[in-house]
Amino acid sequence: MTPRERILTAARRGKPDRVPLDIWYTGEVRDKLLKHFGVATDVEIWRRLHLDKIVGVGPKYIGPPARDLPGGLKLMPPWWTTQKEIHYGTGSYWETVDWPLKNATTIAELEQFQWPSADWYDFSEIETQCDAWPDNAIEGCYVAPFYWHNHIRGLEQSCMDLIAEPELTEYALGRITQFCWEYATRCFEAGKGKIHLTQVTDDYGSQHGLMISEEAYLRWFKPIQKKFIDLAHSAGTLVMHHDDGAIRPLIPHFVELGVDILNPIQHVCPGMEMAGLKRDYGAKLCFHGGVDNQDVLPHGSVADVQREVRDCLRTLGAGGGYILAPCHNIQPVSPVENIVAMYETAYAEGKY
Repeated sequence: MTPRERILTAARRGKPDRVPLDIWYTGEVRDKLLKHFGVATDVEIWRRLHLDKIVGVGPKYIGPPARDLPGGLKLMPPWWTTQKEIHYGTGSYWETVDWPLKNATTIAELEQFQWPSADWYDFSEIETQCDAWPDNAIEGCYVAPFYWHNHIRGLEQSCMDLIAEPELTEYALGRITQFCWEYATRCFEAGKGKIHLTQVTDDYGSQHGLMISEEAYLRWFKPIQKKFIDLAHSAGTLVMHHDDGAIRPLIPHFVELGVDILNPIQHVCPGMEMAGLKRDYGAKLCFHGGVDNQDVLPHGSVADVQREVRDCLRTLGAGGGYILAPCHNIQPVSPVENIVAMYETAYAEGKY
């Protein structure tokens, strides 16, 4: 099988010739792997690790530019968050330190905000991007209404809004949905049927439970997700839902909506045990991820990593419908030998 055939067979809950392998990593991890293998490109890393890499495509941003602010800060489009590069010793992230509408109390203030527009993107090269990867599964478009609401209001305020500020929430989510609909529609039209996977996603889970109630999800976000999942399926595209943490109460809703692939399977969280997920949802969902990168990959031994991979293959991979990957971006604290061990073990032992 080609990597594309392998990924799409698993995504449709089938059994390919072996468990397909995918990767997410930070820039620092990429640099470490380039050096380790003595290669110059991501594709060469993928080959060395036997990956069936899902390749992302997307429009070029042509809208209002980012603006430099005093103190090393940047005002970043399209949601106009204020960000600062934070160094963590082994790596760095541009973290959001301020939110544009965090103090808004009226609809008038929301109306005055410079909301993103699909016109800020050039979609003309998406088909060409797809054609450049004839052997790989192509992922395009990303819709995350709760996440974008977090961007404009801040996580704490956006969660409180769902209960305390229904009028502001309805207006804000309406504008977010309007932008996402125009963006997604243009993505799928430009892809001309060549986009295989898309993300209709969000992060509702914490390490111990949901960040918002199931009732809040049902009121505010399930109807939005349905619109975009139906749109994706009408374009012939499979839907991946990325959701960190302990999200077990929401999984039946994702199944009802038609989610095809669930990521990242953070199985150390309550309710996310692999055997239970496979038993209850393996006939309806493909699982993507599973390999723990909070403890095992960064802090475990090679033997620990091998044992983790075997557990994932045996449990999530049973009967097909599984794409092995880390349960989020591999962080630079993870030793290269552990990363290599993950994929070498999966490649050697992931055959059906």
